[in-house]
Amino acid sequence: MADARLYAPAALRNREPIRDVLRDCLPPAGTVLEIASGTGEHAAYLAEQFPALTFQPSDTDPASLASIAAWRDSTGAPNLLAPLTLDVRERPWPIAAAVAVLCLNMLHISPWAAGLALLEGAAALLPAGGLLYLYGPYRRGAETEASNLAFDAQLKARNPHWGLRELDEVLATAAAHGFACAAVHPMPANNRSLILRRR
Repeated sequence: MADARLYAPAALRNREPIRDVLRDCLPPAGTVLEIASGTGEHAAYLAEQFPALTFQPSDTDPASLASIAAWRDSTGAPNLLAPLTLDVRERPWPIAAAVAVLCLNMLHISPWAAGLALLEGAAALLPAGGLLYLYGPYRRGAETEASNLAFDAQLKARNPHWGLRELDEVLATAAAHGFACAAVHPMPANNRSLILRRR
C-alpha cells in the first residue's frame, strides 16, 4: 500500500521553535484541537512531545486527512486521535470540548471570513483561560519585512482573497471575540506566534 504521508519542509524546520513556545503555554492535560492540520506532521510531532495531552487534528482536504491518518499510524502515539473533517465556517464544530486550539499557517492561505470563523468557533469552544495559538507570517504596517511583503504579493496573485493579515487587525478582532493577547513571539523566517487566552 502506498504511503499517504505528505511532507512540508517548513514543518521540519519550525516544529522545535513551535514546541518551545507551546511548552510554556499549553495546559498540563486535556484535548488540544488543531485546525487545518495539513500534512499532519505537526500533530504527530507535538503528540510525542506532550504525551499528557490528547491531540485532535482536523482538516477539510481529503489528501490532507489521509496524510494525517498515515502520520498517526506511523507514530503510533496513543494520544493522537484520528483526524476530524472540520471546516471552521460550519457550525457547530464536531468536537465537544478542548482546552486549547492550535492553528498554524491558515490565516494567510484562506479568505478572511475563515479567520473570523476560526475566532468565533474557538471562542465558543474554549473555556475561560483556554489557549488559542496562531502561528504564521503577518503584516506589521511599515515594519513588515521585505520577504513578507513579497510573500503577500505572491499569495494575492494566486488568490485575491489570500494574503498576510495585519497583526494589529488580527489582535483587535480576537479581542472583540473575547480573547486577550498574552504574548506575541517572533519566530524563524519572520513568522509570529500569537498567544491568545479566552477571557
